[in-house]
Amino acid sequence: MVMGCRFYRTRAIAKQAIDGGKVHCNGSRTKPSKEIEIGAEIKLRQGFNEKTVIVRGLSEQRRGVSEAQLLFKETEESIDKREKLVQQRKAQPKHWPTPTKPNKKQRRLIQKFKQQG
Repeated sequence: MVMGCRFYRTRAIAKQAIDGGKVHCNGSRTKPSKEIEIGAEIKLRQGFNEKTVIVRGLSEQRRGVSEAQLLFKETEESIDKREKLVQQRKAQPKHWPTPTKPNKKQRRLIQKFKQQG
């Protein structure tokens, strides 16, 4: 597991993400027991976001978020891509309009269809 980086809130969530194939180290799927070296490129998915980070340092112990953030650097391409995707998601309507209520004829057809099954 990538100790010290704190990409996920808990170790259990990190293990699930790794086992689910959401974390790649140097272009290949990884295991929770994988030893990470300085300079490794890690790609990980967190919800809708996908990050690419470069490991700048390692820690023997699991530390707080502020210390852990000093151990890695997200690539510029990754930041740009994430910001574009966030803007695209915000541009989509939050509420998709539903079609109008069925009229009397359509309701009868729906009831007839349901009674057949």
